[in-house]
Amino acid sequence: MSKKIAAGADKIVIDVTVGSGAFMKDIHSARILAKTMKEIGKEVGKETVCVLTNMDSPLGTSVGNSLEIIEVVDALQGNIEEDVKEVILEIGSYIIKLAGAGEDLNQNKNRILESIASKKGYDKFIEMVKLQGGDISYIEEPTKFEKAKYVIPVLSENNGFVEKINAEIVGSISVYLGAGRMKKEDIIDSSVRNSFKQKNWR
Repeated sequence: MSKKIAAGADKIVIDVTVGSGAFMKDIHSARILAKTMKEIGKEVGKETVCVLTNMDSPLGTSVGNSLEIIEVVDALQGNIEEDVKEVILEIGSYIIKLAGAGEDLNQNKNRILESIASKKGYDKFIEMVKLQGGDISYIEEPTKFEKAKYVIPVLSENNGFVEKINAEIVGSISVYLGAGRMKKEDIIDSSVRNSFKQKNWR
């Protein structure tokens, strides 16, 4: 909240994650946090909306810096995982509402889907990367991203369904491999990645 307030935002929409991969492990704690942040927003005159989202399983099919950007590019081109779509539409619809551009959340969700289908969202992402001095060639051709030195498929020996994936453990493994920092001075390895090619869990 301090960062958002300091940045000068008049309207704030916050994704409050809850589950094994989040700071808030249970729904009760997440609701308390959401209520606290809304109260902070009210105290400083900032309209604040909190959306609780599930972080018991990794969102989408990828964990790791470059692989998640590739998944973003795919999503903006219409190839979007259902769980990712659900979060984007829920948060995005409130952003549109707070911006005064649409009161009806369902209509706002349809506008987001139209922006994805028309590639307006993708074009805006390209514009944002370019304005921040980024190399848009990686967005236009994601195969340019550095590949991991070792790629090891982990295959199930049995048919069935994965009932649960502990997001905290997946995240910890990714950090250990270099996708995040274990110490402040560590250098992040953007090629580290976990990918769930067949995300068929329930």
